[in-house]
Amino acid sequence: MNITATKTDAANVSVVATIDMSDIEKNLNKAAKEVAKTASVDGFRKGKVPLVKIKQMYAEQLQQDAENQAVQDILEKAKKDLDINPADIIAEPTFKKYDKSDDKIETELIISLRPVIEAEGYKDLAPKYDAPSVEESEIDEKLKTLLTANAPYASLETKRALQKDDQANFDFVGTIDGVEFDGGKAEGFDLVIGSGQFIPGFEDQMEAMEIDEQKDITVTFPSDYQSADLAGKEAVFAVTLNDIKEKAEAVLDEEMVKKLLPNEEGATAQTVKEKVSEQIKSEKVSKLYNETLKPALIEALVAKYDFALPQNIVDQEIDAQINNKAREMSEDELAQYKDNEEKINELRESVKETATNSVKATFLVDYLAKQESVEVNDQEVSQTIYYEAMMSGQDPQEVIKYYQENNLLPAVKMGMIEDKLFAKIIGIDQ
Repeated sequence: MNITATKTDAANVSVVATIDMSDIEKNLNKAAKEVAKTASVDGFRKGKVPLVKIKQMYAEQLQQDAENQAVQDILEKAKKDLDINPADIIAEPTFKKYDKSDDKIETELIISLRPVIEAEGYKDLAPKYDAPSVEESEIDEKLKTLLTANAPYASLETKRALQKDDQANFDFVGTIDGVEFDGGKAEGFDLVIGSGQFIPGFEDQMEAMEIDEQKDITVTFPSDYQSADLAGKEAVFAVTLNDIKEKAEAVLDEEMVKKLLPNEEGATAQTVKEKVSEQIKSEKVSKLYNETLKPALIEALVAKYDFALPQNIVDQEIDAQINNKAREMSEDELAQYKDNEEKINELRESVKETATNSVKATFLVDYLAKQESVEVNDQEVSQTIYYEAMMSGQDPQEVIKYYQENNLLPAVKMGMIEDKLFAKIIGIDQ
């Protein structure tokens, strides 16, 4: 077996090798002997099956194992010849060539190594900024919105018909073809008209009802309704309106303070205003960071530091960006690239710089996070996903399960490390 390993740069190794079929045969015989030790074949005692029989029965698998072993031998020799630390190897080697003939296999592999990075003076690249201020008028506006959202509903002082944004208290009985169905009946149910909580068309038909009025409301369950027994079917709901409530005047009194800050002892109206001010400032800082400071720092880091990148990883990022573009293309646009290598290469070239910078930024973040001792543990990742799921009205456990099953947690963790690192370098408290 003839092997030549060459470091093309600090992050890439080219391994060119010729594998004699005699070497493959040796590996195949060795693998066959191992299989023969445990193989159970009718007519033969365990461990006594002839190698010829084993080779016939497992020919394809043995050939594959023999070739894989030859490739592993090539990689081991390349690592030894170039004194490569296995810990520095990232991703699986890729084949640039694998040509088989009757007497040999000619192959070329690329081994990717972790980049060697030196990034002195990175803190000097932190963009300057003026800390956002919060105006009294902003606090008043935010507080007004907060109070309105949390204001209690109160029964009407002057009777009128039900209208949008009112809270209706009503009884209902639902039937399909005159027969009641499970979950279609309730008494004293509260519903904010216009909230979209009920089947489309239900709330619209309740508008203009008077207290104590009875009305039949006819709606059709959506075709994708969660209950297959009801999906797509027409139902009639006999509705009796018991009461109409509207939002009471929003006042920041002691009761409202307790509602807004239930776990804070001794909280006052001033405490609420301070919390609102902090929230506004936090939102402004977050906007400034995401839209201005973070992009500026990434751009500066990528421009300042130059180091060899593993080509395999860059190619993977190019593929990912092309796939993203393809998902946005029409069928006619996609057809232009079918069997057109020139256009595909043009597309790859168009995203090459962006992909390269993205990979460079990823390795820089990894390096600088170690320099700054920035870490994010799995519990922090889960807590962040849990909180964001709750804020968006989703089931936190289901969201976490989805992230786990789709292997998305590492990407979330990397994003959190990046934000924690950049915030530290910039000197901004998110």
